[in-house]
Amino acid sequence: MMTMLIKTLAPNYPQIDMTEYLSEHYLTIILILIYVGGCIYVGWYFKKKASEGVEGYYVAKRSIPGWVISLAFFSTSASTNTYIGQAGKSFQYGLSWAWMAFIWTIFCVISWQLLGPRMREQTARLKSFTIPDYFHLRYKSDMAKSIRVLSAVIILFATIWYMVGIAKGCAHVMTSVLDIPYWAGSFLIIFVTCLYTIWGGMYSVLWTDAIQGIIMFGVAILMLCLPFIYVGGIEPMMETISMTSHPDKNGNPMEDGLVSFGMLVSFMYILGIGLSIGMKQISEPKNLIRFYSIDNAKSMKFAMIWTPVFLGISLVCVMGLGALVHGMATQEEAAYLINNTDEVIGFMLDKFDNKLVSGICVSGLFAAGMSSLASVIIIIGTAFVKDIWHVVSPLEDKSIIKGTKWFMFVYCIIIFVLTLYPTAGIVELTAFAGSVFAASFFPAIFGGLYLKWGTDIAALSSMLVGMVTNIIWRFGFRLRIESLYDIHEIIPAFIISLITYIIVSKLTRNRMPDEAHLAKVFG
Repeated sequence: MMTMLIKTLAPNYPQIDMTEYLSEHYLTIILILIYVGGCIYVGWYFKKKASEGVEGYYVAKRSIPGWVISLAFFSTSASTNTYIGQAGKSFQYGLSWAWMAFIWTIFCVISWQLLGPRMREQTARLKSFTIPDYFHLRYKSDMAKSIRVLSAVIILFATIWYMVGIAKGCAHVMTSVLDIPYWAGSFLIIFVTCLYTIWGGMYSVLWTDAIQGIIMFGVAILMLCLPFIYVGGIEPMMETISMTSHPDKNGNPMEDGLVSFGMLVSFMYILGIGLSIGMKQISEPKNLIRFYSIDNAKSMKFAMIWTPVFLGISLVCVMGLGALVHGMATQEEAAYLINNTDEVIGFMLDKFDNKLVSGICVSGLFAAGMSSLASVIIIIGTAFVKDIWHVVSPLEDKSIIKGTKWFMFVYCIIIFVLTLYPTAGIVELTAFAGSVFAASFFPAIFGGLYLKWGTDIAALSSMLVGMVTNIIWRFGFRLRIESLYDIHEIIPAFIISLITYIIVSKLTRNRMPDEAHLAKVFG
């Protein structure tokens, strides 16, 4: 059956002998099936509970333990972008890329210390279920609905890039390790995740994310060990990569570039990508919605401490991994991989050639992809149905849940089609999405949580300015002018958006919500 399916949908793909194929890959397939089956079971288990009402389906009735939220936040922050895209990028840029781990961990600390406690308290008082409806309820005015709809549109726009990047990474690994067509890997990761998310809503998203977080933490440590084991230890590895004839992006020998800071990549590019993806933790709805669901202040304190620990250790393990893969690659293999960094981790697993290790690692990479995809799928469903459709034409609770499920399914079909024709690599796709979220949402979120004088017009203006500046800088300047390529769009977009929020708030202080509403918001 599998052979016929491959021949039908991928006629140019090499014919395979199923007996030989299964004898070679059976262990990896079994481990993947166990993992996928577990995720689907969790979705089915929470199906009835999630259907009891919008609060249950959208935020799990704010009843999830702190350790689950902590692992869920970690797993959705360290996605396929990290374990495949970012890890592979260090094959091109060397160990300098590992500084990403430091930048991201700082933003994780900021998110939990600066935003988490206040967001949990304010959203509970306002009975907010989504990030767009938080803007609506916080900036209470005649323009609040416009802010809500605009923020939902931004979510739908930015998540397209992010989801394509995540699915692309998982599909490449499946192709490298299991020798299946790219489209099949993409289909599997998208629609399995879609299935359990539709069934269990936020319950299944958070509990599967927690399981995935445990797997991802172990796999990060395991993958770091593989190159060292392959070459025979730490000393042989460092000798190999400290002076190599492997070509860089321009075809010149890297020499000591892999171990010299800033030799293969500029600091500005590291900073730009680091900020654009790191700042997602303080602005992206799929991360911020975690704060809605935590059950109490004690759980919040636990998560505030342990989430940066889980994330920091994992990032240290994977961010420089690609540079170490040079120790496993021949001259010809390195020449190919330098232009195809999204395939580096799949190459590493294939080269190591241990079926048990491959099965465990592929399950971990699936976990990395699924954890982020599930979070994004439910966010886009809630954004369209609750924050656009429901605002334009009010719906009953049952209709909201049903509509959310259908839109998630349709959106996944769109993402699958786009994944077959990706427009850029994983890192650039997800970094652009993160830049849009950070510049568009952070000023309005921070102002809503901390600044009583923040106004509705300021929130609306900063969102528009943030999104437009991102698009103009990326497509009008950065990708057209070589000297500006290393200055990522997050830098000008975030600065201009933040300044816009402050200035417009000061100029429109007469539009502040009344004292009674502010007292409710700030407790």
